[in-house]
Amino acid sequence: MEWKRFNGDKIKGDIISEVEQTLISETAQGSKLKICIGTDSQVKGEVIEFATVIVFVREKRGGFMFIRMDKKRQKMGIKERMIAEVAMSIEIAYKLCQLLERYHVDLEVHADINTNPSFKSNTALSEAMGYILSMGFVFKAKPDAFASSYCANKMVH
Repeated sequence: MEWKRFNGDKIKGDIISEVEQTLISETAQGSKLKICIGTDSQVKGEVIEFATVIVFVREKRGGFMFIRMDKKRQKMGIKERMIAEVAMSIEIAYKLCQLLERYHVDLEVHADINTNPSFKSNTALSEAMGYILSMGFVFKAKPDAFASSYCANKMVH
């Protein structure tokens, strides 16, 4: 699975090195950054398309993201799919957490799960929240989970 920039350019090296170079470059330009990681998915026939994003939020100056697309050919219920999304986000967060600590960059993991019980995705809320918090990450769900609900969502819809 390869990472790309929003404009479609492939990220050549490994994602950790690329994030580090980005942190160095953005800090040198005076940006204070926060990173938000999220994943969304869409069922398309027999295939589930997943998009995981690393969103770099520049304090008071917009942001940008790196994107990784993945496809799985298996049937999943809504709860299983929501947990799979969270697992993909945690995988990346875990790879980046030491780097982000070194550069004093805040990290949030966003889950495309609704806090309103009348939505189907809510069935996975407590497990997803427990999973993310138990790994030591800051957790955000809808409506505050823009990395998954808006950024990753645009990649799979």
